[in-house]
Amino acid sequence: MSVESCPALVLNADFRPLSYFPLSLWPWQEAVKAVFLGRVNIVSEYETTIRSPSRRMRLPSVISLKEYVPAERRPAFTRFNVFLRDRFSCQYCAQPFPTPELTFDHIIPRSRGGATTWTNVVTACGCCNLAKGNRTPAEARMFPRRGAHAPSAQQLQENGRAFPPNFLHESWRDFLYWDSELDPA
Repeated sequence: MSVESCPALVLNADFRPLSYFPLSLWPWQEAVKAVFLGRVNIVSEYETTIRSPSRRMRLPSVISLKEYVPAERRPAFTRFNVFLRDRFSCQYCAQPFPTPELTFDHIIPRSRGGATTWTNVVTACGCCNLAKGNRTPAEARMFPRRGAHAPSAQQLQENGRAFPPNFLHESWRDFLYWDSELDPA
């Protein structure tokens, strides 16, 4: 395993990831620097080692911050966060799409006084956005499946846990889903 493919999962002081989506990962260089500056604890390590003239060290795979960082109270209003709130699904046809195939739709069109806010924007696929056009939901007879709302940071984190990254190192698994509800057997 090359050192470039050894990012460290960053946990808050309560051992929960700082972020699930995108997953809170630091490149190996940042993780090693934080270890030497005493800002983090090493929780787990890769087999891969790095060397200096006087030291040898296994790369950290999971680190925890020594000081708790409170979560943001209000998430930023960004295109990505709108997609995450709506679970990467068109709110008109309810189909999931890859991010490049999504856009956002103003429920009340901007040309009719609709604002670009959490409460007036939903995720839409290109076909549905084109079909709705510059009309209101009533005029187009197209209504969003879920109401547009300002999500909490916790809601975005919960939604993000449903979309795991492509790469999950085995040492991360215990820290990514330990606070999720278990299915009854």
